[in-house]
Amino acid sequence: MYVATQEIQFSYADTDMMGVIYHANYIKWLELGRTKLIEDIGYDYMDMEKAGYYAPVYNLEITYEKPVKLGDRVFVKTWVDVNQGLRTVYGFQIVNGEGEVCAKGTTTHIVVKKENDKFKPVQFKKAFPDWFQKYEEIKRK
Repeated sequence: MYVATQEIQFSYADTDMMGVIYHANYIKWLELGRTKLIEDIGYDYMDMEKAGYYAPVYNLEITYEKPVKLGDRVFVKTWVDVNQGLRTVYGFQIVNGEGEVCAKGTTTHIVVKKENDKFKPVQFKKAFPDWFQKYEEIKRK
């Protein structure tokens, strides 16, 4: 299984009244992690869009276990958890500089054609067979 690691930079503006990172920021971090994984294995999400497709979020699950505070070092670790014909599930952990898990969960993505405003899913393995196969090689076993 391949795990991409991306250090996250954040500022005071990302905190809430309790002095911890506002929970919605984590969702943005998950996308940074997914992008890092895609780039690490030699692909580019923009190439998918240029080919006429999107990969929107279908489902998101996150469990917050420990707050991230201003001044903490934080990393998002991302991997392919499940790779199916219609859905790809990315697993992730947000960890602090001490390696403690602060949040964990999954995002599920589908592939849709840009021209179809109804976002009807298409087979990832048919639209991008090489990319799909690479995910098969690196996914969690």
